[in-house]
Amino acid sequence: MRKIRIMEHISLDGVMQHENSEDFTHGGWTTPYRSAEGLAAVLEAQGTHIDLLLGRKTYDSWAQYWPNAGDNQMANSLNNGRKYVATHRPESLEWGPVEDLGTDIVAGIRDLKSIGGPDLIVYGSSTLIAVLLEEGLVDEVVLMVYPVLLGKGKRFFSDTADARELAFVSTKTTPTGVQVNTYRYVGELRKG
Repeated sequence: MRKIRIMEHISLDGVMQHENSEDFTHGGWTTPYRSAEGLAAVLEAQGTHIDLLLGRKTYDSWAQYWPNAGDNQMANSLNNGRKYVATHRPESLEWGPVEDLGTDIVAGIRDLKSIGGPDLIVYGSSTLIAVLLEEGLVDEVVLMVYPVLLGKGKRFFSDTADARELAFVSTKTTPTGVQVNTYRYVGELRKG
């Protein structure tokens, strides 16, 4: 059975948004913290032979960038992996290899998990992440936590998400202060 691993770059206050918009002007906030050690930690956590599980907005954004990112380990693993996309417009998927998850996204993801293949990596895709956590389909969460406070922006955990418990697995810190924290998904929050 393949695993689903969520990997997100977030600020200390949980913001995962990277692109500028009308109400978010901090696009590019991760750039000053990039390092060779950070890339190595991300690649180690991600793995090299992977498939991607993406929401449509993330897929569209990445389809514009990664095919033109050159010959490097990160670009090669993302470009070569099969992309499974939550979308209502499967006919317009071009960055491949690619498949849509069908009309019942949860059933499509359950089917993907049950068959052999590389691990499924989720980046971005905040709406999809909420569904995966709610349905208990996540195996690991890897958070790259940057030493910044952004105040506003799209957050990794929304105010409407159900409480969940994660178990700490490991951490690495890059020379620029980014912590790469790995957690195993446990399930519903236990209370004392």
